[in-house]
Amino acid sequence: MKNIFTYSTAFVLGLALVATPDADAQQFSKRKQYNSVGFSLNAVNYFGDVTPTTSFTSLRFGATRVGAGVSITRRFYPRLSGRFGLSYGRITGDDNLAADEQGADSKFRYNRNMSFRNDLFEASAVAIFDIIENRNNYLKRPDFVPYVFAGVAGFYNNPKGLVGKNTLGLSEGQYIALADLKTEGQATAYSKTQISIPFGGGIRYRINRNFDASLEVGWRKTFTDYIDDVGGKYAPVSNLSTPAAQYFGHFITKDRTNFPGFDAPGAIRGDKGNKTDWYIVTGVTLNYILTPRIKNPKFR
Repeated sequence: MKNIFTYSTAFVLGLALVATPDADAQQFSKRKQYNSVGFSLNAVNYFGDVTPTTSFTSLRFGATRVGAGVSITRRFYPRLSGRFGLSYGRITGDDNLAADEQGADSKFRYNRNMSFRNDLFEASAVAIFDIIENRNNYLKRPDFVPYVFAGVAGFYNNPKGLVGKNTLGLSEGQYIALADLKTEGQATAYSKTQISIPFGGGIRYRINRNFDASLEVGWRKTFTDYIDDVGGKYAPVSNLSTPAAQYFGHFITKDRTNFPGFDAPGAIRGDKGNKTDWYIVTGVTLNYILTPRIKNPKFR
């Protein structure tokens, strides 16, 4: 499963290369190209260390949050378009809700008791390959078009943890940003700006002359294991310089009596099998086609 994004990206880009021979072969003039602007309403979730199981596909639907986005799309060829988008979405995770207290493996995550939320701000550029081509202008586009896409994205994130009951003087109920705390004893804080590979597919429906609606599912393969602030091993308490770092790095744990050595320095805090986190965006988009200016030939 870990190579799905690699194969999907290669597949879409390969289709794009096949679909874009020279203009004479395609007989697709610039006057048939057009732009559209879109607004998306999204459902956002994530795969990582704070999910029901350690499987790549594991997610908790109760953790799904609403997001939104705007985009501009340029249709270049009968099958190929390019899209630039800006979006916002929140992901969340909670061991207390996701992990089974009685499970042979999940009881350890339940005892870890980590919870977080993370607001993601993303800028993306993707190539969209339509399964059904349209060699005509926008007025004669098909009613239904399935498509696939892949590209690259950058996103800003800053995971935050919720403070519970504690004896460290922290105010219960507040969210504290985690990156700068170095809760696993990192030498430096992990970067809040990251890169991801978006890929997925959808179906687009023509509403009328200028409006399309689409339903799309897209995965984001990231290159960080810390969008949930969990990825490595427990650090010695002495290496955690603030009460907040000590709380989220150790003292959030539910029960040490029945789990001896659970959070001992060097013990696994995250899932050692999955080294990167993912997030998934499922959205409905309304696109408005900007009517292209048609230049008529001049008669002499």
